[in-house]
Amino acid sequence: MPADRKAPPVLHSPVLHSLESGAGRQTIVFVHGFGATHNVWEKIAAPLSQEARIIAYDLPGHGLSLDASGAGSAKSAARAILADLSERGIKAAHIVGHSMGGAVATLMALAEPQRIVTLTLLAPGGFGPEIDGPLLRRYAKAADGEEIRACLAAMSGEGAAISDDVLNLDLTMRTRPGQTAKLVEIAAAITRGDRQGVIAHEHLASLAMPVAVLWGTQDPVLPFLQTAAMPAHFTLHAIQAAGHMLITEAPEPVRQTIAFNLANSV
Repeated sequence: MPADRKAPPVLHSPVLHSLESGAGRQTIVFVHGFGATHNVWEKIAAPLSQEARIIAYDLPGHGLSLDASGAGSAKSAARAILADLSERGIKAAHIVGHSMGGAVATLMALAEPQRIVTLTLLAPGGFGPEIDGPLLRRYAKAADGEEIRACLAAMSGEGAAISDDVLNLDLTMRTRPGQTAKLVEIAAAITRGDRQGVIAHEHLASLAMPVAVLWGTQDPVLPFLQTAAMPAHFTLHAIQAAGHMLITEAPEPVRQTIAFNLANSV
């Protein structure tokens, strides 16, 4: 390429974006939470890719799925991921979801339970009405590294460090034209009236596949008390002193839980 010409920019796609890695008879699908991208799972997914096929999605309205349809609606996102898995010929998968992605994962399991081998949910949305709407809306419109770091720290347990790697992932996503405006739109939709939509208890109780739920006892976004009403057959892992950002605050318990599900479903 001539020296005076620059490589064309990588543009986001109007279709759902995902990153695939690994190989194996089983498939693990990762669904991130509000304001993140598929990259947030890297340190958890990499060791698991030695024994399973990994597919990590960018939710509609996020990252390289910025223009994908269904932004702001967990139900629409669930339909989009299920459709993508069908196009890949994947008939069964383990689903892992964090926060908003946890609500998406749960709705996937409710829509097509025969296709979901296990669910691993990290502080999932939809388990109770309480949500820190002001904090999520502040995070959505954060425009610089200092403010983003402050928001991530506020979502985490006391004393949790926000690494430069995590911060840079967030900043990179927000450099895309229209991304911050889309986050503001989504945050307004999921925190309307400072409440979130709730998945009916009887629907949760109908899930027959193994369901593991990890929740920080000091979660400031979705309070730990929401675990009190969970169906009795769900397995709860209370992460002591952790906040909402379990992917970075407690990566090893998350990885171990997924690995256990994988090993015990062969």
